[in-house]
Amino acid sequence: MPEVLTRTVPGPVLFARYAFPPNSRGFCGPADHAEFWGYGVAGVDDGGLRAMSQQFVGAWPYLQLIAGATGLNDPLDRRVVEAYWIGSPRLERIATRAIGDSMQERFRHIAGPRFSSLTEGVLAGGVPHHSFAVFCIYPYTGLLTDRRKADHALTVLDRCRIRWGQVQSVLGDQVVVRSQPLTWDGARLELGAPHTETVTQSVDGVSMVTPCQPGDWVSLHWEWVCDHLTRSQVRYLHGYTLRHLQIVNDRDTASVVPPMLGES
Repeated sequence: MPEVLTRTVPGPVLFARYAFPPNSRGFCGPADHAEFWGYGVAGVDDGGLRAMSQQFVGAWPYLQLIAGATGLNDPLDRRVVEAYWIGSPRLERIATRAIGDSMQERFRHIAGPRFSSLTEGVLAGGVPHHSFAVFCIYPYTGLLTDRRKADHALTVLDRCRIRWGQVQSVLGDQVVVRSQPLTWDGARLELGAPHTETVTQSVDGVSMVTPCQPGDWVSLHWEWVCDHLTRSQVRYLHGYTLRHLQIVNDRDTASVVPPMLGES
C-alpha cells in the first residue's frame, strides 16, 4: 500500500468532513446543511464552524471525553477528532472508569434498569471511537435479530460506520472504491469479502477533500469520501472496527439507546 501524504487541515475542518454525510441526510447536527458544507469546503477554522460542530449531540460528548481524558483543552483539536473517527493510540490512554462515567452521565436516565447492558461494551474494552457508538450504542445492532428489520439495520450499520476503501477509478464527482461491507449471518456481525462501490467525492467539482487518484486509500461515511488515509490510519480504523465488532459478537447485544441521540 503506498503511503499518502495529505495536507494537514484544522481539527474542526476534519470534523466537518466526517460529520457532513449524516448531516446532509438530516440525521444529526445543524439544520443548515448547505452552510455546514460551505464551512468544510472553505477549510477555515473559525467560530461559526466550531459552533455548528457542537450541535452534533451524538459525537460532541465523545470529543469532550477524549480531550479531557488525554490532557487536551480543545475537543476539536485535530488529534481528538482523528482519534474519534479513525482511531489512534490516544484512545488507549482513556481509563475505563472515565468512559463508564461518561456513559452513565449521558445514558443512565434513558436506559433505566437496562443501563447495565450498555456498560458491558465498556467493560469488554470499548473505547470512544465512532465504531463503538455505531455498534455498541446505537439501536441498530439490536434490530438485527428482528427479521423484519434486519436488512435495514445492516445497511444503516454499514453506512454509518467509518469504513475504508481503495480507489479503483475516478469518474468525475464519483469514485469507485473497493471496500469490505458488513455481513450478518443471523448470529455474527462481520466484515465481508471486498466488493466495489461508487461513492461521492465532490459536487460539480467542489469538494472538501483533495481529488482522489486510483490506488489511494480513503475513508468513507455513508456515500461520501471523507479523507485520504495513510497506512497507519487504515490499520487503526480496521483495528478499532474489529475490536467493537468482537464485543458485539461476544455478548447478547440489545442496544438500549434510542435513535434520538443521532446517527453521526
